[in-house]
Amino acid sequence: MSNDRHTQLLTQLMRSTGWQTAGELADALGVTSRSIRTYIAAVKAKADPLPVIESGPDGYRLDREAYAAYVSAAETVSDEGTPRERLHRLVRLLVDDENGFDVFETASALFISDSTLETDLSRVRALLADTQLELKRTGSRVVLQGSELARRRLLSRLFRDETTHGMAELDAIQRAFESESLGSFKTDLIDALQSSGYYINDYGMDNVLLHIAIAADRAGRSQPVEAAGRETGADAELRDVVRRLSRTHFAEPLGEADVGYIAYLLSTRAVAPRPDADASVASEYFTPEEFATVRAIAERASDEYLVDLTDVDFLTRLTVHVSNLLERAEDQSYSRNPLTKSIKTAYPMIYELAVFLASGLHDARGIVVNDDEIAYIAMHIGAHLQQQTRRDELATCVLVCPNYYDLQAMLADRVVQALGDALTVTRVVTRTDVPWSRLDADLILTTIEPPVPAENIVHIQPFLSPADVDKVRAALSRTRRLARRASIRDELLRYLDESLFVRDINAQGEEAVIRVLGERMLQQGVIDAGYIEGAIERERMSSTAFTDTLAVPHAMEMTARRTSIAIAVNERSMPWGDGRVNVVALIAFSAEGRAQFQEVFDQFVEVFSERDDVASIIRSGRTFSTFIDELVRTMDS
Repeated sequence: MSNDRHTQLLTQLMRSTGWQTAGELADALGVTSRSIRTYIAAVKAKADPLPVIESGPDGYRLDREAYAAYVSAAETVSDEGTPRERLHRLVRLLVDDENGFDVFETASALFISDSTLETDLSRVRALLADTQLELKRTGSRVVLQGSELARRRLLSRLFRDETTHGMAELDAIQRAFESESLGSFKTDLIDALQSSGYYINDYGMDNVLLHIAIAADRAGRSQPVEAAGRETGADAELRDVVRRLSRTHFAEPLGEADVGYIAYLLSTRAVAPRPDADASVASEYFTPEEFATVRAIAERASDEYLVDLTDVDFLTRLTVHVSNLLERAEDQSYSRNPLTKSIKTAYPMIYELAVFLASGLHDARGIVVNDDEIAYIAMHIGAHLQQQTRRDELATCVLVCPNYYDLQAMLADRVVQALGDALTVTRVVTRTDVPWSRLDADLILTTIEPPVPAENIVHIQPFLSPADVDKVRAALSRTRRLARRASIRDELLRYLDESLFVRDINAQGEEAVIRVLGERMLQQGVIDAGYIEGAIERERMSSTAFTDTLAVPHAMEMTARRTSIAIAVNERSMPWGDGRVNVVALIAFSAEGRAQFQEVFDQFVEVFSERDDVASIIRSGRTFSTFIDELVRTMDS
């Protein structure tokens, strides 16, 4: 879309399956209802005849089928003549020709006025910030000055900014650089790397392919890239693969400088050795000092959050990632992660652990770790913790199946085969006179009808069918959700206090809101001034807006005298990070309460993940008592 507000509007509509009023959309975007109606009219006009946005008495909603068709059509239609398209053309002209271009001649060729081109050039200068490139002007001629590597990074940034979630998608790359062979190149590259024993990070792979497409596009211009980053024994194998495949797939094979640079990008962004690789192979990817740094930070995180991050295989894989991260941070070329938002919302505690590790890396090595890179660290942590899941953490199950030959044994085996990843059978009742009141388990699966229905009792057939399996999983999900919500309700009511509740807070900016809430905690003796500063410092690391409506600022150190939550609830959303929120909950955790940290933190964020529920809480929660009532009602519904 040429208009960022239009994109934001469509994104907001995509996040909801129901209707949204102009007021709700205005609050989410931080504009007026009148502006929303203007944006909707503009989007409808541009998408015509496709009915992208439906209007009705209840507001607006996205017609997903029409929107998909609209996006598909937009990908094949040029926006030539728009400011964004002109910006791209000017950048390509400057990157491709070291002699630059004449302002007046270019304005004439683009059929725009000289003043319009001057405005476009000012936008080019803004785009060049932090790129190590500079726009120089002599009379009417403008020239782009800087290294070939910086030029390529600019092209890469320009392309990724136009794609969904900032990720470089293969089809879009092939269209932009007229490189139809890139798909087969990727297939052969992945096959070669996997046969050599590498793990593939496909999120990073497509971004490397973007650099490969740029390199192939410039191969005939005699503009080789400068050597960049380290060169290791492991990279030599990657260079051989890239060199061989470029000769097979490209009309102009990549030069040695480009081959080395692409191998470097692969090693730092898209591949990693398998965990069963021997120590000599793994040592090619990091130094002993890097491993010691990661281990020390992981040990501190283990102590602080009461999790085990000391497994050597996990630390080895994480150190490989961190070593590559150090390389990316050094040249300010971070990897994009399309899962950042979902990880932050669905697994806030794991994300918080990743922030702790990122903070340790910042302190130890002086690097900045952005949200996307933090999310990659969270993926490592999450995968490791998932593998640590113990058998006794599975749901317990009692199976009721009266004796009939060996039917009960066959059913028990079938239940274990189909549902063993989710539950464990602790008892099999084979009598018809079932002691229902004494069956103690998370779930009861029965082939006979119970006298009284209950949430945790599921009636199944003697021969377990796929429909029965789906029914059991749904019941298990429901009972776990109810148990979690009951637990969080009890915990929250312990930590919330009327004196720490603020309605429609009058403060501008994240730091100001944190200080207002922190001051209330300070007056209660819950925290000291250092905790407030710690919360502000944590916010600077990565936004604590974990959902579209909720921010949960907090310090990483658990130094509060007791665990407590101060809440601000606003009718109108307020800016927070890159988005807007209606609820800010400053959480103070004490060392004694850290065992409950993960459960409370994750579940609190879960409560505020449904926009309709949050809207109800905000509307009804005018006072502390009505806020609590609505919060509990929402949790129990």
